[in-house]
Amino acid sequence: MPIASNHLVDDVMRQWPVTIRVFLNHKMRCVGCPIACFHTVDDACREHNVDFAKFLAELNEVARDPARKSSRISAQWPHESEA
Repeated sequence: MPIASNHLVDDVMRQWPVTIRVFLNHKMRCVGCPIACFHTVDDACREHNVDFAKFLAELNEVARDPARKSSRISAQWPHESEA
């Protein structure tokens, strides 16, 4: 089941934890936010002025194949030696 605009942010991050990096890459501080259980993906994009279509595509890309990740996401993920 793909992630849709009406999915709650908290549900998305719980069901597909790999999507957390997508939220963080877009400067969306939804992780741990008390509003995340009420906001949909669409609400969060509007609130943070994030391009909805691009964001939803990235969420679905990593949710579909967590091992592959998108080039944008894996390029920003810190390596163990950098942490």
